[in-house]
Amino acid sequence: MRIRDTNKEALIREKAIELIVQHGFDGLSMHKLARAAGVSVATIYIYFKDREDLIQQLYTEESRKMSDATLVNFDPDAHFDEGLKRQWINRMNYCLENPYSMAFMEQVKHSPLVERSTIDTRFLQAMQRFVHNAIERKEIVPLPVEIYWSVAFAPLYQLVKFHISGKSMPDRPPFIFDEEKINLTLGLVLKALKP
Repeated sequence: MRIRDTNKEALIREKAIELIVQHGFDGLSMHKLARAAGVSVATIYIYFKDREDLIQQLYTEESRKMSDATLVNFDPDAHFDEGLKRQWINRMNYCLENPYSMAFMEQVKHSPLVERSTIDTRFLQAMQRFVHNAIERKEIVPLPVEIYWSVAFAPLYQLVKFHISGKSMPDRPPFIFDEEKINLTLGLVLKALKP
């Protein structure tokens, strides 16, 4: 029986995410991954049953990391404005520090390859409590969750993507998501969610 090497496993995971982000799901084969990670194909199968198992494990792990980062110093009982700002800062910092993870999560969460049920229930419970508290205190209007999420977070992720890519709209200088722009955007989002 071969011994698991956590460093080797981490390298395989890192290279798999890079391949998926750079070349899509079709760009990830066990042979390409083995070459990128500098291991044999047989070594990959020590850690993952098959390609689908690899993607599901990656999604579960990256979801957990993102959830952990989002929940740092976050209080689900906080006033909505304060709690949303904490989430924005936490999510933005995580995405800026882990751009490959962000791009990977974007690709996978809309894919039939992964069941959404792998999302951390601790994270979901904190988010549900936060929103229900805010609705009960009349800090925000009640909305279907998809609309709430789109208004509350889609602007953040879009601006983070502009920042990471170093691009903007045509004929515009590169977009920098600085504190002034964060506060401007967050103010508009809060206004949109208020009663």
